[in-house]
Amino acid sequence: MGINSEKYKEIINEIGEDVKLIAVSKTQTTEAIADLYQAGQRDFGENYVQELIEKYQTLPKDIRWHFIGHLQSNKVKNIAAFVSLVQGVDSLKLLQEINKQAAKNERIINCLLQIYIATEETKFGLNEDELDDIFGNAQLKDLKNIKICGFMGMASFSDDLQKVRNEFRYLKTLYNSYSQLSITNCNLSILSMGMSADYKIAIEEGSNMVRIGSLIFGERNPLPGVR
Repeated sequence: MGINSEKYKEIINEIGEDVKLIAVSKTQTTEAIADLYQAGQRDFGENYVQELIEKYQTLPKDIRWHFIGHLQSNKVKNIAAFVSLVQGVDSLKLLQEINKQAAKNERIINCLLQIYIATEETKFGLNEDELDDIFGNAQLKDLKNIKICGFMGMASFSDDLQKVRNEFRYLKTLYNSYSQLSITNCNLSILSMGMSADYKIAIEEGSNMVRIGSLIFGERNPLPGVR
């Protein structure tokens, strides 16, 4: 299935220059990604390490790859040389491993802390106490090869739009609060929230980065053997 070029242009015009679009390309073909690249898109989001590696090796090197899935510590080394932004960091242990692998590659890797804002148990993320523990940990400032750039969150998959709005609003409040912190390797400037079904509400509530897949690519078709 090819991309919906008209919908892509519509979304780009709609969100404006202040909001960055991450095209969620997991399980999409390299041909579909290349088509969107030709249309001007440079930021793509992937959920599976092996799939991301294969696409990185095949597609243009100026693509900015965002890892938006649940990243396991033992797989960080496989993407540390090229990943642009890790959006789903949910522990100090994972931050430490990203820092370790970034140092080996002589890079600083940008990260977003994933905050748990939904009511669904299938979602990952930090609660407020865990967030406080990370920012209050003395070891954080020693991680010279990571930079915490902001927060990411996923709202509940719900038809209750007020519930979704309240979850985004809560994350924006947290973001505003923690943006006041003064830590060398933390500079919060990104609030990544909103996907195909709820990005308009997310932007209204302060998101400056949205992750959209199905509206642009159509429904996903799993690639055989790729996870």
